[in-house]
Amino acid sequence: MTLEQQRETAVEAALGKLDLTAKVALLAGADMWSLPANEDIGLGRLVMSDGPAGVRGENWTPDDPSVSVPSPTALAATWSLELTYRTGQLLAQEARRKGAHVVLAPTVNLHRSPRGGRHFEAYSEDPLLTGELGAAFVSGVQSGGVGTTPKHFVANDSETDRFTVDVHLDERTLRELYLAPFEAIVRKASPWGLMSAYNKVNGTFMTEHQRLNNEVLRGEWGFDGMLVSDWTGARDTVRDALAGLDVAMPGPVTVYGEHLVRAVREGLVPEETVDELARRVLRLAARVGILDGAPAAVPATELPAPIDGEALAREVAAAGMVLLSNDGVLPLALADGSVGSVALIGQAAQEARIGGGGSAQVFPTRVVSPLDGLRTALPQGTALAYAVGADPNEHLRPLAVATKARFLGRDGAELGAVTLPDGAARWIGRLPAGLSFAGLAAVEVTGTLRPERAGTHRVGIRGVGRFVLTAGDAVLFDDVVLPAGEDPAAAFLNPPEQVFELELDGTAPVELKLRHVLPEHTGFAGFGLVSFLLGHGEPVGTDDELLEEAVAVAAAADVAVVVVATTEEVESEGVDRGSLALPGRQDELVARVAAVNPRTVVVVNAGAPVLMPWRDDVAAVLLGWFPGQEAGAALADVLTGAREPGGRLPTTWPATEADVPVWDVEPVDGALAYGEGLFVGYRAWQRRGGAAPAYWFGHGLGYTQWSYEGLDVRVLPAPAGDDPYATVAEAVVRLRNTGARAGREVVQLYLSPDGSDATRPGAALGGFASVTAEPGERAEARIPLPRRAFQTWGDSGWTDRAGSYRIQAGRTVADLPLDVTAEVPLHG
Repeated sequence: MTLEQQRETAVEAALGKLDLTAKVALLAGADMWSLPANEDIGLGRLVMSDGPAGVRGENWTPDDPSVSVPSPTALAATWSLELTYRTGQLLAQEARRKGAHVVLAPTVNLHRSPRGGRHFEAYSEDPLLTGELGAAFVSGVQSGGVGTTPKHFVANDSETDRFTVDVHLDERTLRELYLAPFEAIVRKASPWGLMSAYNKVNGTFMTEHQRLNNEVLRGEWGFDGMLVSDWTGARDTVRDALAGLDVAMPGPVTVYGEHLVRAVREGLVPEETVDELARRVLRLAARVGILDGAPAAVPATELPAPIDGEALAREVAAAGMVLLSNDGVLPLALADGSVGSVALIGQAAQEARIGGGGSAQVFPTRVVSPLDGLRTALPQGTALAYAVGADPNEHLRPLAVATKARFLGRDGAELGAVTLPDGAARWIGRLPAGLSFAGLAAVEVTGTLRPERAGTHRVGIRGVGRFVLTAGDAVLFDDVVLPAGEDPAAAFLNPPEQVFELELDGTAPVELKLRHVLPEHTGFAGFGLVSFLLGHGEPVGTDDELLEEAVAVAAAADVAVVVVATTEEVESEGVDRGSLALPGRQDELVARVAAVNPRTVVVVNAGAPVLMPWRDDVAAVLLGWFPGQEAGAALADVLTGAREPGGRLPTTWPATEADVPVWDVEPVDGALAYGEGLFVGYRAWQRRGGAAPAYWFGHGLGYTQWSYEGLDVRVLPAPAGDDPYATVAEAVVRLRNTGARAGREVVQLYLSPDGSDATRPGAALGGFASVTAEPGERAEARIPLPRRAFQTWGDSGWTDRAGSYRIQAGRTVADLPLDVTAEVPLHG
């Protein structure tokens, strides 16, 4: 008997011991992050954790920090399956350390429009690149004995009204674009879980979508894992159960439980359906090793070797940085070989934006800012000056002193207290120090402000609910702060802010106290949460004064490095972007610095496209994405040449908003029409013609040069069976490193049909591979082409499209120097 057969036997034995109530109990959260244990069958508690860019675990607290890896767009920019796999292994290691059995990742929705506010958490605009990276990530995590849930299935490609939006699209677009990454991951990596999206697709909520969940996901693709709702996404007991939604999260209040028991007894849901839902939950438990009698999918003796998380985070961050332009200023060096004096400018240079807002956030084990990274990396004696220049943040940052959080009961008595590193208080599902939400009436955060200067200080509240804010004996606020919308996750992760001015005539300490009075029933789904922030801002110069200071610092330096960034208000879960412009006066800052220093390097700290009207006026533009906790160390590696900027764009970057082919993300009368069909990203730019984007999909420079010297395509016999990922052709690309230093090149292969069918996109990514070579050395990339690359969806399903194909190879979709035509004789 194989290990898989042993697991299935154990699952059936456990299932056979359960009555209806016990089976139903497996299908809903016991709390915010876990499914309940059942001692009678030897089932342990199954814990899930957010984890696209770091595994948070059950305790969202700085006392239990996590390795913060670069954002998924940064990982995608590496175009490296090997780095993606290793990142997955690291997150499995983190999950095991934190007692989690399932990582709620990866996010494999597409970058349909650059306005998507959560795109930093997804990979790309291209379904093939997304699917390949997603499969590598899932394989990496699961090699560490931890499950995954690729998400959000399906068509959750923007955030506006994501709880209710009805996405309208035709079947071909659904199959060839939005389902494609999920299909590739399911068929190639066999994920142990999958997460359903909030939205509707063509009139049906995804948790209730029998055709897509049961017929496509399970029937066609063979998915045998657990399908879990997005948090609070399960709405209807009967429809969810019949559509194959295995688990409704979080708990304990869900549409399952007693509601599902009643539905079975009333004949609305067959008990066999409940058996199948419970079977899949038990199968997952068996795979992660918490069901007695079932061997884990990865025995403890076969777990990957320990990974240095900080080192890997630094490696990935550098490998994903994309050098968009460079006139020779990078890597930093003057004619005499020295770096010269450096001016480092920008708020994000001293407070790195390491990740986007929302469920991808973690408390990092440390943060290396660009300022810290450069101070460490620059040669001893190099002059390094810093100026803020422009602060893009709309909200105050947490009070930057240790604070005391007191937990108060209904009678005002203190139930317990903890020390926090700053003014941010956030607990979801579980309170510290063994405290319970039962009987908790208020949380009070107190800290001593020791002002560095007299003047007008700003003190703020971020949160939703009733607050009392005092400064010394003065009451600054005693009222209710209401949420901006109906999205509970957005209200929790990106709440509104109230700001008050505090005039201080000296530097004497002032006690700040913020009390949050909890409603009688706190949280959602019957489970508690607390999230608020006591913010503070010192008196600073005017915007004009900050800009003038930065210009003076830049003019006095040999090179100016300006770090510009988006903010949590611009890129976060729960909100889409109203504009692609950098917030605040950062564009003006870059323009003015470039005017006084021709050796200006701009580092863009953003998770998705931003406009760069100054891009032709600066010496170099380096895209750093959200680079995780090792941001400054990785940036210093790249700026000084210790590492090559290895990234290539996974998404096309527009020059202006008017040029963007797909702009609308707001529903009309509750519906969002994907009227562009197959033409998103670079496919749309190619079809439309006219103005080119600022930077095409696949673009990125290194510190060496490459000559593309030859392309051969070998067509293989049509494969037997119907595996869409069977190789039908292989391309061999020959190239040579013509530069002065070793380097890595991402070789991209694009396929174009013969043009007789205008409904098909022009050039589409068919495969990719990376090569490395020393100066003058030749390299060869072998790129398999799958059957699916030569198929389209039609009335009768997937159809082989035999015929003549133009196959091109190069370094970006717009730079393809090698070109051959091949006849692909497929069946169909």
